[in-house]
Amino acid sequence: MTNVLRMSALYAPTLKEDPADAEIASHRLLLRAGMIRKTASGIYTFLPLGQRVLSKIENIVREEMNATGAQEVMMPALQPAEIWHESGRWNDYGPELMRLNDRHDHGLCLGPTHEELITALIRNELRSYKQLPCSLYQIQVKFRDEIRPRFGLLRSREFIMKDAYSFHATQESLQETYDAMSEAYGKICERCGLEYRPVEADSGQIGGKVTTEFMALAEAGEAELVYCSCGYAADTEAGECLARPTVYEVPAMEKISTPGVRTIEELAEFLGIPATSTVKALSGKDADGNLVVMFVPGDHELNEIKAERAVPGFTLLTDEEMVAFGLHKGSMGPVGLPEGARVVAAHSLQAVPQWVVGANEDDFHYVGARLGVDFQVDQWADLCLVKPGDCCPECGLPLDGARGIEVSQVFQLGTKYSDAMGATFADEDGNERPFIMGCYGVGVSRTLAAVVEQHNDEHGIMWPMSVAPAHICVIPLTVGDEEVQPAAERLASEFAKLGFEVVIDDRNERAGVKFADADLIGWPLQVVVGKRGLAAGEVEVKLRRTGAKKSVPLDAVAEMMSFAHRSLKGIRPDGIGSFDTLFGLGFRAGGPPGARGTAQRLSLTLRTTCESSDKGDRSFVIFASGRRPSCLQPCEQVGEFLDAREREVGRLSLKRLGGKHSPQRRRRHAAGVVSRLHVERRVAQVQALVGAQTQLVAAHLDGLGVGLVRGAVVGAHHEGEVGR
Repeated sequence: MTNVLRMSALYAPTLKEDPADAEIASHRLLLRAGMIRKTASGIYTFLPLGQRVLSKIENIVREEMNATGAQEVMMPALQPAEIWHESGRWNDYGPELMRLNDRHDHGLCLGPTHEELITALIRNELRSYKQLPCSLYQIQVKFRDEIRPRFGLLRSREFIMKDAYSFHATQESLQETYDAMSEAYGKICERCGLEYRPVEADSGQIGGKVTTEFMALAEAGEAELVYCSCGYAADTEAGECLARPTVYEVPAMEKISTPGVRTIEELAEFLGIPATSTVKALSGKDADGNLVVMFVPGDHELNEIKAERAVPGFTLLTDEEMVAFGLHKGSMGPVGLPEGARVVAAHSLQAVPQWVVGANEDDFHYVGARLGVDFQVDQWADLCLVKPGDCCPECGLPLDGARGIEVSQVFQLGTKYSDAMGATFADEDGNERPFIMGCYGVGVSRTLAAVVEQHNDEHGIMWPMSVAPAHICVIPLTVGDEEVQPAAERLASEFAKLGFEVVIDDRNERAGVKFADADLIGWPLQVVVGKRGLAAGEVEVKLRRTGAKKSVPLDAVAEMMSFAHRSLKGIRPDGIGSFDTLFGLGFRAGGPPGARGTAQRLSLTLRTTCESSDKGDRSFVIFASGRRPSCLQPCEQVGEFLDAREREVGRLSLKRLGGKHSPQRRRRHAAGVVSRLHVERRVAQVQALVGAQTQLVAAHLDGLGVGLVRGAVVGAHHEGEVGR
């Protein structure tokens, strides 16, 4: 049983209490579940279970990268300072770049990213357009000297990242690879079980003008994003801001006294108007030290990245600098600014004819300042952070907001690095041209934390099948018992032979401890073996994601799991739906009494299947609602199953009617709901192999009063063939 992990030997030290410095769910649970341990501030050791999850995420990334044609390399983490000087980023990157000198006093850095190194690598190797395009990637430890590491793996000083780089002769070639990488990144998120949004983003210190971030939605996310039902999504720093200011109309510009009013909130309250009717002023200077005053809607904030883009070198003034320029903090406006001041305003204010602004005099403001009459604007630009409620730039509808964790990002770098570092190739005419580059990063360790942020409850982690440290945990309630222990060992061995990753909790601990640890660690499936269940010939199977439990015959559990795993694992890329069929998930009565959709939601397609095993042929029935498989039952238990479903449908129907109708009416309605169950027409006949089982199902349905359509119980699955 070398393929079965044993909790008695596994180094997985779980904790009962939350660590004091753990602020968010992923940090708390990864520490408590024995996945990681803190080594120093922002530096973590991955323990065996955490490493298993990390390896699975890395393998998913590798598979999707290889599918794009990218080739894996491994570059050093330690990089020479001279190549960073070549690119110009040695001083620009900031204190997050970990710099050091070796014994020969040569400057080095620990790489937070590898644009310089990869460019230096290929500039002497790729010499002709015939060698292009070329895509290389690595999975590597990176370093970033965060001033305040926090949130565990989400903001650490040492982290694991996949970074890929592509080199092209044309922009069209770059676009093809960029699109292919974006598609691969979506698949990576889906396979890891992440709910995500690809959003417009800012390229930051990496550079380039075109970039998309892949955000895993989570309340703990540090990034704010906006999105629309039309499909548009953007980081609030990068999205185009179409604010919705309102107009406070007065006959003419009027100067009013506003004693003690310094903020937009105070001004709006003083005037009794919404903040959307005010205009906020922010002062700064350009690269040459000239005064620039920017104006944005009062309910919005200035985006300093956009401001610097509109006015190169723009920085906000200090209080002392404002005094030196003759400005009045809290009372600035476009009317009466110091001579030579440049006025830059947000696009959204262009359609607002009258502004409520400061009067450039302490304790005074203007209402009704007329654009183009009382003051002029020198430049219009997109200056604001986007916020929920702004107009979508694609369709105009109000935007919704969410928080997200950036798990990956794709960039079109252009020639930023190849120009700076002299990386060129010979084109078809023999002319030397700089490479056009793309860059594509996945935060592997951040992805692990993001999965936990989305998949957890009050008891612990709920891993998707695709990245779980193991698929099934077998829990014998007594260890050393002559019946329970051997049965548990046998099941674990059978599951392992079927291709599952299995752990058996063979510790001599109380059942409560084992259950708590199983939920905390987050094994997707838990198989509980106890004396009482064995006496009835059953074991209990629990689906961690939902908490659903089911008693399954001991001699059928391996076969049923095998069938569900092989036949239905494609329902979702992350494997979440692989075992729903074992628990009847998706088979639900729905809709109010008399609703048109009730019969549709209760309609079933039945398909019989025959599975061969060393115990002989065993037949199952698949119940499906629409196209999605709903549950799987051994044929000999289908009667009991349908009886239970009939009672459940009736109970739900009575619950919906509540006390609004008489008991007689409720009983008639419940009977009507059951009678509306029908089997969808598919095929006229069923193969002889499973004909007897089909008749069994049909007879039982008929006995329940379910209307049958001739030839509707359909489909035979045997040795990989499905009858249609």
